[in-house]
Amino acid sequence: MPLHAELHRHLGGSIVPRIFWRFLHRQGHPLALDFPDYDDFEDFVTRPRNSLSEFLELHTMIEQVQTIRTLPYFITKLVRGAYVFEGLVYLELRHTPYYRTDHQREEAERILQMREVVRVIRDAANLPDYPLRLRQILCMHSRLPNHINRAIIELAARERDTVCAVDLAGPDVLYQERIPEFIELFQYARLLGLKTTCHLFETANGAYPELLPYVDRIGHGIHIPLQMPELLPQIRDRGQCLEVCPTSYLKTGTLQSLESLRRVFVECEKANVDIAICTDNPGLHNVRLPFEYENLLSLDIIDFHMLRRCQNAAFRHAFAWPHREPPDNILPLLTGSGSPAPFTERG
Repeated sequence: MPLHAELHRHLGGSIVPRIFWRFLHRQGHPLALDFPDYDDFEDFVTRPRNSLSEFLELHTMIEQVQTIRTLPYFITKLVRGAYVFEGLVYLELRHTPYYRTDHQREEAERILQMREVVRVIRDAANLPDYPLRLRQILCMHSRLPNHINRAIIELAARERDTVCAVDLAGPDVLYQERIPEFIELFQYARLLGLKTTCHLFETANGAYPELLPYVDRIGHGIHIPLQMPELLPQIRDRGQCLEVCPTSYLKTGTLQSLESLRRVFVECEKANVDIAICTDNPGLHNVRLPFEYENLLSLDIIDFHMLRRCQNAAFRHAFAWPHREPPDNILPLLTGSGSPAPFTERG
């Protein structure tokens, strides 16, 4: 099986529907009463939404279930499935730790409890039978106040053994009034030596070029080549990579068809801008990373050359991949089966 890297996966959308539904019923969770039959639950969580903001309400529902007590269950299932069924050897898992703390506690206590959330995930992901390198990306959130987002950055800086970057997530319609504030937060993160990524240009409303100079990678970014391709040379010169999550755009109502992505890949290849193909929310979408690859190939949106370029880009732009080469380049040296393919700086 090929070995893959996944750079954009949310904890809240990572658990496949069957596992999540079974957990609700085994625990007697109140949500189980709303979905006595699995088929109804699967239909509810996987059906397309009309907008990104509507889709993100699913994350709110799941976050109330993914508590410090239950996180080990979900993380072990996630790591096992990612390693066995997707061939992942490297995974950056992103989440907003504040939303996994005890909602019954005072704000100050919840901020302190975020550290426990991060460490519970770290420990639960350490499964010797499934040697997947998992690192966390802590998400600031457009609905959270500045002081909590700042605390998330400071937590990331303290937990460098398991946290590889910070992100900005949440409804992008809420960014507009806070752009100077978010710029300051990203500057603070970089001052602390942290890598940065941000949900930008995911939707037509998420076009905030002011934030681009402050991130190492761009979460989604598909509307740059679709709406503002003149930005691509600057992105190339900064060495930034787009984290493209194909199925997401259908589920969030961002695109009506994946055909639009053909232009995204063509324009980025022409401009020598890297793309990493990702899943975003494989549980809520009921897909896995190899399916994203196969679907793009089947629709003739990419060819195998482009696929390999994107797969290599994922390892090259990974924030905590410890080797100079992707695993496919290392294996031939170990097995004596031939010379590895060149792993160039650009694709």
